[in-house]
Amino acid sequence: MKKIFTRLSGGAFVFFLILGSVFAQQNISIRGRVTDAKSGEALIGVSVKVKGTTQGTSTDVNGGFTISAPGTGILVVSYIGYQSQEVAINNQPTINIKLQASSQSLNEVIVVGYGTQRKIDVTGSISQVKGADVNKQPASDAASALQGKVAGVTITNSGAPGATPKVIVRGVGTIYGNTNLLYVIDGVWYDNMSFINPADIENISVLKDASAQSIYGIRAANGVILVTTKKGSKGRTVVDYNGYVGFQNVTNQVEMANGTEYATLINELTSSSGGTPIFSNPSSFGTGTNWYNEILRRAFVTSHQLSVNGGGEKSTYNFSFGYLNQDGLVKGNNYQRYTARFNNEYEVAKFLKVGFNITATDSVSRDVPSDIWHQIYSAAPIVAPYNSDGSFGDPYNISNGALGSSVQFNPLATLEAYNQKAKRYRFTGNAYANVSLTKDLTFKTSLGGEFGQYENRNYVGVYNYTKNQVNNVSKLSIGRADTRNWIIENTLTYNKKFTDHSLTVLLGQSAQRYKLYGSTASGEGVPYSSEGDLYLKLASASSYNYKDDGKLTTVASYFGRVNYSFKDKYLLNASLRADGASQFYNGGDLWGYFPSVGLGWIVTNEGFMKDQQIFDNLKIRGSWGKIGNAGVPYNPTILTVTATPQLSAIFGPDQKLYPGASIDVYPAAFLNWERVAGTNIGFEAAFLTNRLNIEADYYSKTTQQTIFAIPVLSSIGLKSDGGTKRVANQADFRNRGAELSITWRDKTSGGLTYSVGGNISMNNNKVTKVLSGNTPLLTGGTGITNGASVTRTVQGRPIGEFFGYQVAGIFQDATEVSGSAQPGAKPGDFRYVDQNGDNVIDGKDRVSLGNPFPKYNYGINTSFEYKNFDLAIDFQGAADVDVYNANIAYRYGNENFTKDFFDNRWHGEGTSTTYPSVAVGSTSNSAPNSFYVESGSYFRVRNLQLGYTLPKSILSKWKVNRVRVYANAQNMINIFGYKGFSPEVYGASILTSGVDANVYPLYATYNFGVNLTF
Repeated sequence: MKKIFTRLSGGAFVFFLILGSVFAQQNISIRGRVTDAKSGEALIGVSVKVKGTTQGTSTDVNGGFTISAPGTGILVVSYIGYQSQEVAINNQPTINIKLQASSQSLNEVIVVGYGTQRKIDVTGSISQVKGADVNKQPASDAASALQGKVAGVTITNSGAPGATPKVIVRGVGTIYGNTNLLYVIDGVWYDNMSFINPADIENISVLKDASAQSIYGIRAANGVILVTTKKGSKGRTVVDYNGYVGFQNVTNQVEMANGTEYATLINELTSSSGGTPIFSNPSSFGTGTNWYNEILRRAFVTSHQLSVNGGGEKSTYNFSFGYLNQDGLVKGNNYQRYTARFNNEYEVAKFLKVGFNITATDSVSRDVPSDIWHQIYSAAPIVAPYNSDGSFGDPYNISNGALGSSVQFNPLATLEAYNQKAKRYRFTGNAYANVSLTKDLTFKTSLGGEFGQYENRNYVGVYNYTKNQVNNVSKLSIGRADTRNWIIENTLTYNKKFTDHSLTVLLGQSAQRYKLYGSTASGEGVPYSSEGDLYLKLASASSYNYKDDGKLTTVASYFGRVNYSFKDKYLLNASLRADGASQFYNGGDLWGYFPSVGLGWIVTNEGFMKDQQIFDNLKIRGSWGKIGNAGVPYNPTILTVTATPQLSAIFGPDQKLYPGASIDVYPAAFLNWERVAGTNIGFEAAFLTNRLNIEADYYSKTTQQTIFAIPVLSSIGLKSDGGTKRVANQADFRNRGAELSITWRDKTSGGLTYSVGGNISMNNNKVTKVLSGNTPLLTGGTGITNGASVTRTVQGRPIGEFFGYQVAGIFQDATEVSGSAQPGAKPGDFRYVDQNGDNVIDGKDRVSLGNPFPKYNYGINTSFEYKNFDLAIDFQGAADVDVYNANIAYRYGNENFTKDFFDNRWHGEGTSTTYPSVAVGSTSNSAPNSFYVESGSYFRVRNLQLGYTLPKSILSKWKVNRVRVYANAQNMINIFGYKGFSPEVYGASILTSGVDANVYPLYATYNFGVNLTF
């Protein structure tokens, strides 16, 4: 596959260089002056660029400019607070331009579902981010770069290389269904955009309210992100190179107890259970081994992207090739990705345009064990990484295994034994045609899809590293998942302006097909001499195991939308979508209907506002809509029967063995769509000659008939691993909140152009209805050693809130214990609050402890440009959010402790009233409680980039149009009180969000880069 990409990219690159030379035009020198259309005053610092290139200049103190450009080219003239213009050169040596004052933010054109609109005409809540702002951040996934830039969007990142971030728009939209947003990339639907090189993105639109989302009905419940990639432009061929190289460091590394401190703690732990201390002289171990220093590293990262852009009179093209190489923080962890993207558009006739967008991605990762972070955290620091002979240090050699089985591992040996690689190939895109049937009527057809293949190979070899890290039989496991999706969409758009009226009518039809086929196979006894020898046919026949699975769904859709404007004052947007999905064929509602309506009033266009001096623009808008989620669990309504040897029985006079079977799940008769009804009210305003822009929204959305699991009695014979819950449409929950965005843009007389913007959002989540009333859904047990669940979802409370005992203090002596509601406790144990006053501590005393979803998210984004220098600083944070630090009690024996715990632990009467003794892993002390719930609020310098563009006097000698160099730092400063690596915890699911059981932590990135244009 890599060879194919290389050949394609190389051939296409040569082809376009040749093609570009054909269309290259002779440059001429152009002079001119830019003035205010109303006052005639000269405008200083106006940007004048040649369209389709990075070649440009700025006006001087007299508004004058000089630029070299093709005689048939186009000048793009833009200035803060004024409406941008495109001016055809037409071989004119002198061009004077008058700019009209306008609100840049309210009149910009933004991408909406199945089209574009002026922002001032939009009645819903839509935020747009430019690709240039996304590409400033060294992120493998462009979604990560949105963090802090869009109000109402919560993003949780993982430190694993190549990982896809979790994105939530205006609160949790579902629990058991598909929790991914819908990403519409150049008209094709996806679950993520990890396969897109951020440098290929032109802009991103985030549809936040139900009226904007409803045109995508079936998949819009969790939010919609529209991605438009860069297209070709007419004119000479332009070659761009963007690349950076740098390194990544773990941030806020947790300090663990050293050798002496660990030995001291283990002696205390042994004594607390009546044993004899293991170590006679703890100080003899000194500082011991810092396992984080042994396992973690300064990780290398580099990215390169080459693009070719151009076109002639009848066609345009854009081709790019990208390469990303990212090492993980853990030694041996690596992710590499190759991307190739090509789009082309042809004007076949005046009424017909055809084109296509194609993206190919090839990625490969070298993985590390999922529990490696827990091992590093837990490993005994008194064990050496290596022995003098080069073999791995063995914990068993410490006092003949007295440390116990829970720490009988060497993390370095674990990494050495782990051999897993994952590969993913994706080929995506679409072909389309636009037909202008009349001046006002346009037909568009598009056929797109995704061809994907995922492969995972895990090999466990024969090894003997330590007493407990031994494997005598090799095993090879191979997994594969094939994705074959397609989508066909046809739309008819009528756009007409007459007198005071503006009308746009959209009618559309869509058909989709999603197919997934997966298989896993394994076998033992496979030898390993090289990567090319790992085949299952070499496994012993008796050990071979194979299974497969898959699903196929189809969707038919019809949709329509009307946009109407009267005198540019009164706005109406109404839409309806009908979706039919195959997974509901046997029951429930086969078809779902998703209407929406939005109203807007541009107040500043009223006559009574003509003479006011406060607002440059003021728009009030409101909307309502319904959206849906058909991504529910697949085939959950099928009654299954299990037959296992354990169900067999011997009975009868002949005492024969008879096989047995059991109905072990209690499914619902059918499942319906999850439906979301949402309301949004907001306003947009511009002040002070359009330099100050404010946008505010209030929203309320309710998820109705959500898929929810209700516990049932296991005594009726259901299996314990999920059968004791009945999954059905049986709950409603609501998200309510507000958003505020403020931006100031200006340019000083000294030539400094700057922008400062801030956004903040608030969200409250609540389960409003459950068919079973107050029966809770308990989950989130990872790292909870006593088997309890740490999160609860129940009527009247937030989804997935932390749930457990409230700690009142620490028992100091036996007298306190004897007079308490915990007679079985010991001094040094947690003292829990007896909530119901019955003098017994039990499950009835558990209460709400915190919320893993932030109530507040905020971001501050700044940019400064002065002469050839540019500076961008982004800040981001979250507040009123909690994290459950499961690491502290995630222990089964003699695992290590943090330095913080060592310094503050209870180790005798009066030594601590907040921290327990070392017996924190016992059943009562490890039960979910308030001690483990910490504030997850944080403030971060998300990104800082300083750039310098070389003067044109130098570049003219090099035959280069533009050279910009920059230095960048991401996550360089993190301020928080949480005692883990980062309060930004990447949970495995919605219901385990915020539970930190040694997740892959975030990192700080420092890199240097260059942008070249030829």
